Amino acid sequence: MNGYYLIIIVSMAVSWFVSWRLKSKFEQYSKVYLRNGLSGKEVAEKMLRDNGINDVQVMSVPGQLTDHYNPENKTVNLSEAVYMQRNAAAAAVAAHECGHAVQHKVGYSMLQLRSKLVPVVNISSNLMQFVIMGGLVIMALSGNKLILTIGVIMFALTTLFAFVTLPVEYDASNRAMKWLRDTGTVTTEEYVGVKDSLKWAARTYVVAAIGSLVQLLYFASLLMGGRRD
Repeated sequence: MNGYYLIIIVSMAVSWFVSWRLKSKFEQYSKVYLRNGLSGKEVAEKMLRDNGINDVQVMSVPGQLTDHYNPENKTVNLSEAVYMQRNAAAAAVAAHECGHAVQHKVGYSMLQLRSKLVPVVNISSNLMQFVIMGGLVIMALSGNKLILTIGVIMFALTTLFAFVTLPVEYDASNRAMKWLRDTGTVTTEEYVGVKDSLKWAARTYVVAAIGSLVQLLYFASLLMGGRRD
């Protein structure tokens, strides 16, 4: 299992670096104050109105980087800092989450696919590690690969979900940046901060997807009779 531990360590290191860069970028651009004086909440509400969305509520939620769009109750949930602050970082996050609301309104296919995968992925993500570890033990003792096969299939579903998430997140960012630029909600200088912030936010999803794929390939190699070192 040494190979697996190496994969985990490398994945964690890359993930930590990207998360650190993301936080540093948001700190940097939180000092770039919007000339129009709009808060994250006001930016979100304006983007929703401009896209003809009147049934989505903008709410404040506790925590840092806890921002998300909930399609079930149609709410754009912004962390307290993003909700209140009036800077490029807050505008970037607020507009990005509204990008998901726009996707929901227009029926963006990849968002619909991700939503359909959520229930299955929630079950798989909670059980797959136990199933895979149990499957490895059973395979080592008896040669039976059934349990490990089930575990790998469950892991494959979570990996699929990670890759389906990529176009959803990039599309939401593209919608956000286009709206911010085209409506003049941010200046040219502020737009640079918006774009850079969203670029690093997207990379967290890329790292997660690649890390999941590498782990999946490792477990698949064990299932197919690959080495366990």
